[in-house]
Amino acid sequence: MTLDTNTPLILSIDQGTTSTRTLVFTIAGDIVFSAQEEFPQIYPDNGWVEHNPDDIWDTTLRTLKKAYAFAKTHPAGIAGIGITNQRETTVIWDRKTGKALYNAIVWQDRRTAKICRALKEKYDEADITAKTGLLLDPYFSATKAAWILDHVEGARESADKGDLAFGTIDSFLIYKLTNGAVHATDATNASRTNLFNIHTQSWDSQLLDIFNVPASLLPEVKDCADFYGQTDTALLGDTVPILGVAGDQQAAAIGQCCFEKGAIKSTYGTGCFVILNTGKSCLTSKNKLLSTVCYRLKGQTTYALEGSIFVAGAAVQWLRDGLKIIERAEDTEAIAKSLSSNQGLYLVPAFTGLGAPYWDPDARGAVLGITRDTGQEAFVRAALESVCYQTYDLFNAMKEDGSENNVAAQTLRVDGGMVNNDWLVQFLSDILDLPIERPKVMETTALGVAYLVGLQAGLYRDLDDIQANWQKHSEFSPKMDADTRAPLLADWKNAVSKVLAK
Repeated sequence: MTLDTNTPLILSIDQGTTSTRTLVFTIAGDIVFSAQEEFPQIYPDNGWVEHNPDDIWDTTLRTLKKAYAFAKTHPAGIAGIGITNQRETTVIWDRKTGKALYNAIVWQDRRTAKICRALKEKYDEADITAKTGLLLDPYFSATKAAWILDHVEGARESADKGDLAFGTIDSFLIYKLTNGAVHATDATNASRTNLFNIHTQSWDSQLLDIFNVPASLLPEVKDCADFYGQTDTALLGDTVPILGVAGDQQAAAIGQCCFEKGAIKSTYGTGCFVILNTGKSCLTSKNKLLSTVCYRLKGQTTYALEGSIFVAGAAVQWLRDGLKIIERAEDTEAIAKSLSSNQGLYLVPAFTGLGAPYWDPDARGAVLGITRDTGQEAFVRAALESVCYQTYDLFNAMKEDGSENNVAAQTLRVDGGMVNNDWLVQFLSDILDLPIERPKVMETTALGVAYLVGLQAGLYRDLDDIQANWQKHSEFSPKMDADTRAPLLADWKNAVSKVLAK
């Protein structure tokens, strides 16, 4: 690929659940360099998931340095850095040293389920949802932050003195990259904490009281495309501006150019996340979907409905690392194709509870329909099918919510590592009975924040300018008839009913 020497390059940090990457993009949205490092997952107890913040920072800095070394010789220079991150994952650190008090508590973590149940008994969950668009669930950051404050000796006293900072991973990285000069987050990440009023676009004092999180901990909330400070000279040998930030799923929606009301995308990584653009209207779901910030630009908020599935690609990792019945994730496509049916086998991957639309933190996984003839291949296909059935549950809920508000999806855009599997995408199209588009550039999360950087730097005039970049790689149309689809969905519904906590 020949680089345009007249336009700057863009660096995108994509800090995910299992790895950190830094990519280099052109203004056309092409990837010209990528560095990636995995880091360990920590499971201290049943339902607990943690990351070492030092691992997150170290992998970020190493991959950023590699990307910077590639891009710094470009004649037109570097426009800036964008950051996208695993959302809800929570860190509290010392403002002076930048050292975390405790491991990062990951979005998948369920340790605060009991706290959430106690809060539901004390407060009306509907009042919290009305402000945040969220539910009282361990998934979100507020109870994670309170847990750290309550379980690290002296933490609350230090917080009261103003010595500590709270943040999601984007905020932690901004703090480290600027050597403590900037403590900030963006509106999308703030909207996932249960502490942020998505209507007033501000931290809410009543919510802070409910969750017992001091205001002194909180970062400044900025637009997604904004100036977030500059990297400290000691890190890269020069300063580079940080100009774009968005939580991973909102970044993917931006990367997929879901700028119109009714546009919808679904990302298949560790989990699965469906975002439906609802425009300037913040819709309230009647089906336990989340109302959230899709993006905020120039002070104007665009909202979305979201459904979150906790286990998608993680089910394939389980097949590989837990059951050891596959060697590579890529092998699942050929295995699924080799079977003419699912042989009546259903996997409900509630490894850390069930997300939308069930929201049952106490549910645990199950495999149903095993017979003497069940082989390893059926487990593989059941894992892939489970992702599609869970997506159907989300779409069914979104369809009901959207129909009441004149918001309807016509085509689904997909991304994430799993959708390289053609069999999976075709089965998904069949189960949803909906056309699916797969983009040319699959790294839509990193691409989304690259677009934000370009917007802030003036490389794009507006969202229409960005929209012109989107290119379709392939399209899948439904081939399954209703008589085949209906019993599959009925059996799936029955399987889910078996794992829901009574």
